[in-house]
Parts: sequence; structure tokens; C-alpha cells
Amino acid sequence: MQFQGSIKSKLPKSGTSIFAVMTAMANEHNAINLAQGFPDFSVSDKLIELVNQYMKKGFNQYAPMPGLLSLREKIAEKTQFLYSAKYNPETEITIVPGATHGIFAVISAMVREGDEVIVIEPCYDSYIPAIELNGGRAVHAELKYPDYKIDWNELKKLINFRTKMILLNTPHNPTGTILSAQDISKLEKIVKNSDLIVCSDEVYEHIIFDKVEHQSIARYPNLAERTFIVSSFGKTYHATGWKTGYILAPANLTAELRKVHQFMAFSVNTPIQYALSDFMDDKSAYTELADFYQEKRDYFRKLIKGSNFKLLPCYGSYFQLLNYSKISKEKDTEFAERLTKEHKVASIPTSVFYEKKTDNNVLRFCFAKQNETLEKAAEKLMKV
Repeated sequence: MQFQGSIKSKLPKSGTSIFAVMTAMANEHNAINLAQGFPDFSVSDKLIELVNQYMKKGFNQYAPMPGLLSLREKIAEKTQFLYSAKYNPETEITIVPGATHGIFAVISAMVREGDEVIVIEPCYDSYIPAIELNGGRAVHAELKYPDYKIDWNELKKLINFRTKMILLNTPHNPTGTILSAQDISKLEKIVKNSDLIVCSDEVYEHIIFDKVEHQSIARYPNLAERTFIVSSFGKTYHATGWKTGYILAPANLTAELRKVHQFMAFSVNTPIQYALSDFMDDKSAYTELADFYQEKRDYFRKLIKGSNFKLLPCYGSYFQLLNYSKISKEKDTEFAERLTKEHKVASIPTSVFYEKKTDNNVLRFCFAKQNETLEKAAEKLMKV
């Protein structure tokens, strides 16, 4: 049975997400999945016990729309501890069912028909559909390969009277680059004396390497007053399937966000919120995360050193980019498919994150895996 009427797609250029496509391909060909960004190791036993405990206690009905207040209070404490920034848990922090939902809600609250949003490419694949579904237009500022740095002079030229928002991501997916204090200073100068809104995707805020401090927008009051900061418990606590995140923003921006959020999801999983509230008392779970993932990064890089792949820098996130131009001149989409089918390692081709499908012969690999998984993958990659 099929509807026979006329359907005009609101996203005519969009198909199934590349993450779903490559994961399905990995499953079909029994390949090691270093494509989709999820850990293959366990969530903390204590955190799982807390969720179970609150379920058994009967905390299984709707949570408050903005999120459990005790959890928002813990987030406020953490944000002040890390970034010396004060956010009111009642009016400036909102719990959302995952960062992707949060970003969509921010864009829905702020972007109107004809507005333009500057996105930094390569960019996470949900950004542009969210802009387009809300009647906006994505304007693309491309990071410069191979260092993946922002050309702020070039970005500034993209701003006009239609520009509503700049959408940032640091640490950056898929490249692993990060924004420096100098970058933030340049951004401050660009938006000063304007009505521009900033949305800062900081889901990998605790996964940043070599003892470098994460330059959260929360550190910069003049920027924070116009910024939605999006973060993720899933990335921090190895629980991506729980789809739980939060948004920091000034009260006036938060009020607009919540108007949208309440009609998209209303509230977020209740027992998980209670469990996270308790679990956040252990600061080591996030303060030691960078060292944990740096060991993973360094181990994966060591395992494939001497291969025909070229290692690109990785300063944060849990993704490593590899250039394969010494191996093949195929399109990255074609090479990623062949790598999955013939060599049994799944990755993500980075051209899919660009409007113009810019192809630098680069694939993205997730190293948020057990050492045994990384070893098996590296053994295969060394033979390519």
C-alpha cells in the first residue's frame, strides 16, 4: 500500500544518515565498525545501578519540562568549577533528549524564513537539515585542510543583514580540531555590536588532549550572553544510547528555547536524570576523561604508524582522520565502501560533511573502542 498523492519533500537532498549507512554496511560485511561514534565498552556499573535504583523506586513518570532541578544544579556547579561561569539552574539550564535534539530546538527557536546561519565545514550532518527545515539558509565557511583552522577574515565576509546565527563545534567532529583562545577573541570582535546569536556545540568538551584547556564559550561573558552552549552526557559517560544532554543559555534565550523544546519532547527520561544528578558528584568521571581518551588516541596512532595512511592531527573528540592518497585516488565514499567490504574496517568519508562534497582523500575513524577492537582494526589497516 502506498499513498498516491503528491509529496514534496522538505529535505530533497537528504537521504539516510551516513552513520546509519556505514553501520549497516559494517554489519552486513562483518566489518569492525570504526564509523559511528559510539564506545564499545561498558557504562559505569555505578551509574547503571543508580538508574536501576531510581526505576525501582518509582521515578518513572514525566520529569519537569526544563529537567530535574537537582541535575541542573549539578550542571551549574560543574560549569562554575570548570569555566568560572555562573548559570542559574532554574532559568538558564535545560535538559534535552540528546544534543542533536538540543541543536534542532535552538535553531527552531531562533531561525526564521530567510535567515542565514553560518556553519563551519566539514560539519555534523544534522546542522544543515535543521536550518533548512526552519526556513533558513546555511552559509558555508570551510576549514582549511590539512590543519582545519577557521579563516576568520573569510568568515566575516559572509555576514550580512540576513545572518542570524553562527554555529560552532569545538572539539570538532569530524576533524578533531579545537578552537583556541585566539579564535574566540576573533569571534568576539566579529559579533560585537551585532544581533548575531551563537550556537556552540561542545559535546566533546571533556575530550581534549595534551593538557590543553577547552575554550568553552562559557568562559567569555561577552560571548556567553548571546550563546546557546550544547553538551552531552552520552559523550561524557559512554552512554550515547541514553540520548541525554543539556543547554546553557542566558534566561531570555532559554525562555525561547523552552517554548520549542516543550512541544518537541516536553521532558527527558526521568530515572536517568536522577541517576546523573547523583553520579555528577564524582568529578573524576569527567576530569579524567581526557587522559582516558588520549591513551586511546595515542594507542591507535601507534598501532597504524608505518601504514600507508597519513595520520592527521587530532586535538580533541574521539575521532582520528587518516589520509589515504598514497593508497588510492578513489573518491572517499568509494574507498570507504571498499575498505568496509574488502578489508573489513568501516569508517566515515569526510566529503559527506561538505556542501560541495570536498574530497581530500580523508576518512574518519572512531577510536572510542576497547584496545582489542583497535588492535584488530589496525592489523587490517596495516595491510591496505
